[in-house]
Amino acid sequence: MSAGQQAPTRQALRSSSAFRWAVGVGAAMVVAIGIVLMFLLTQATNNRELYERNYGRLFVLNMVVAGLLLVVIAWIAARLFSRLRRGRFGSRLLVKLAAIFALTGLLPGLLIYVVSYQFVSRSIESWFDVKVEGALEAGLNLGRASLDALASDLAAKTRAAAAQIAEMPESSAPLALERLREQLPANDVLLWSGNGQLIASAGQSRFQLNPDRPSTQQIRNVRAQRSLAVIEGIDDPDPATAGNARVKALAIVSPTTATSLLGEPRILQVTQSLPATLVANAVAVQEANREYQERALGRDGLRRMYIGTLTLSLFLAVLGAVLLAVILGNQLARPLLLLAAGVREVAAGDLSPKPALQGKDELGGLTRSFAEMTQQLADARTAVDKSMMQVDAARANLQAILDNLTAGVIVLDEKGNIQSTNPGATRILRTPLAVYEGMPLASVEGLEAFGQAVQQQFDDYMNERRQHGLDHWQQSFELNASQLGTTQMSITLVARGAEMPSDTPGKTARLLVFDDISEIVSAQRAQAWGEVARRLAHEIKNPLTPIQLSAERLEMKLAGKLVGADAALLAKSVQTIVDQVDAMKRLVNEFRDYARLPAAELKPVDLNALIADVMHMYDRDGIDRDDNTGHVPVVSELDPNIPHVMGDAQQLRQVIHNLLQNAQDATEGRPERKVTIRTQWNDAGHRVRLVVQDTGSGFPDHILKRAFEPYVTTKAKGTGLGLAVVKKIADEHGARVDLLNRVEEGVLMGAQVSLSFAVAT
Repeated sequence: MSAGQQAPTRQALRSSSAFRWAVGVGAAMVVAIGIVLMFLLTQATNNRELYERNYGRLFVLNMVVAGLLLVVIAWIAARLFSRLRRGRFGSRLLVKLAAIFALTGLLPGLLIYVVSYQFVSRSIESWFDVKVEGALEAGLNLGRASLDALASDLAAKTRAAAAQIAEMPESSAPLALERLREQLPANDVLLWSGNGQLIASAGQSRFQLNPDRPSTQQIRNVRAQRSLAVIEGIDDPDPATAGNARVKALAIVSPTTATSLLGEPRILQVTQSLPATLVANAVAVQEANREYQERALGRDGLRRMYIGTLTLSLFLAVLGAVLLAVILGNQLARPLLLLAAGVREVAAGDLSPKPALQGKDELGGLTRSFAEMTQQLADARTAVDKSMMQVDAARANLQAILDNLTAGVIVLDEKGNIQSTNPGATRILRTPLAVYEGMPLASVEGLEAFGQAVQQQFDDYMNERRQHGLDHWQQSFELNASQLGTTQMSITLVARGAEMPSDTPGKTARLLVFDDISEIVSAQRAQAWGEVARRLAHEIKNPLTPIQLSAERLEMKLAGKLVGADAALLAKSVQTIVDQVDAMKRLVNEFRDYARLPAAELKPVDLNALIADVMHMYDRDGIDRDDNTGHVPVVSELDPNIPHVMGDAQQLRQVIHNLLQNAQDATEGRPERKVTIRTQWNDAGHRVRLVVQDTGSGFPDHILKRAFEPYVTTKAKGTGLGLAVVKKIADEHGARVDLLNRVEEGVLMGAQVSLSFAVAT
């Protein structure tokens, strides 16, 4: 994947991550607000006044939060449905996970709601039972009776104490009050004047600047009733002040002459703390009764409040569970979808870097491991691609070498089937071997004998290799025209075979390399014939002249001595000897010329002009013949566009003359007598081709096989040096010589000799 393709992918991933982060934060905020509102609503249920005053607002706020949650869930559901309709990968998994989480939260929530609803409805009714109300009332009366008894007892004691200190002067009042405080016992004992002035005190009040004095109403009541007991601190619901609950008793101290000149009555005040347990129980019973009465009056509202709170809690819990199910399902499915998408890309061959989650959980680690594995696969593929490129380069180099080898290369399996070939093999064997790949070499048309011989050589080689450790075999083969399936001359091959190493156990490949050594064999034969010709010319020519001179001398000596038939016989014998010596001299001269053919001096030559010059001589030859009926016409078809060729004009003239002479000799006596000489320009190969065709009987197979060897001829009087000289001159010019019989529709039409020359640069 290129950098341009990766950028949009990374941008999309960042955008998706930011979107999910925003949705998660928004959902968390909505859930937090809902929890806060539910907490406030729950707190409101503990206070009836607060409930009645704020329940509407709290209910509206909770409904708003629930609506926001519902909108978010609906939007997420619509998004999931859209993904599912578009066939987005992983949509079904997201829906399944969301449904599982939602049902996990919804079903228990509904069950708890049903149970709680029944419990709340029935428990609220059970709260307001008649027995409970009677028990609370009895407990309240019991507490009141206990407190009244304590107050009455303290009032009686206070009246008795007031009678004791009635005759006591004011000067000794403090001491008397201290004794009374210890006798009662009491927390404080105070003596007030009739107008509310403190006369004396004992207890904690001595240390107070403003002791707790009786109220005007209390003074009035005590004067009317002579004594009074008051319980203080019980009606205060504050726990801090409830610990100071006490009983205050007031009594009139009757005035005497000794105690007061004016006879004004005094008031004795005794304060005693109530037992803490008794006060606590009394306050608790009183508070419970008060709350019971309040709630009994608002039981329908209380039931509606609890059921509404429970319903809102369920609604918010279910919506929150669904929202969390979608978010958690998405968080759980995201690594799986990321892995699935990565696996699908890897299966498609895309080994580009894969995104990975940075979480610390197992799924995040799995995505990172998958990304690392993908990177390792990409690195391995890069290494393999590099290796394959190197292998391909090596294979291309090897193929280039094989394609440009002049030798033929064939790879065979152990059964002799062709696995691969190079162009050299096709060129040498003159057969399109690529068509026969996968087929036995022995099944190729024209190469049956060659294929069988090669297979036999390999079989023998494998047997001998196990015994003697041979690493190759080498053998020469000669393929004639009939084996090649053409009318061209035969070729000589030297072949070398070896076993190739194989990576597959039990399967071996065999390498066959061969080369066409026909030219080498022909050159060797030409060289040998040249040496023979040189020696024959040297050994035969020397005695020919003495033989001829001796015969002529005998004729001169005996010409006058013999008459009649003897003279005629002598003259005929001498003439025969002279004629045969001349014939042998011509033969020796031809061998000498073949052996001493000078080196060619290659220069640019106009081949068409050279042929036209030679053609004049053959036109005259036809006219000078005595028997015009035996004249073999020579037709020239010259390509005017051929360039000059590199050659020796004198030697090329001899080549043209030899070819035309042989063609005319081969055509004599045939029904259709015609010789054609043609030039052609091969633009693809940049070569000029010279072709000589006749309408004769063609070359026999045994002649076609050795046509370019000296003294190989079909003519009774021929020396067989014509084509040998042509071949030697062609080799000097670097030209290729091809010899074949022309066959059209199975009918032999004559012979053809062609030479291919390089152009002059």
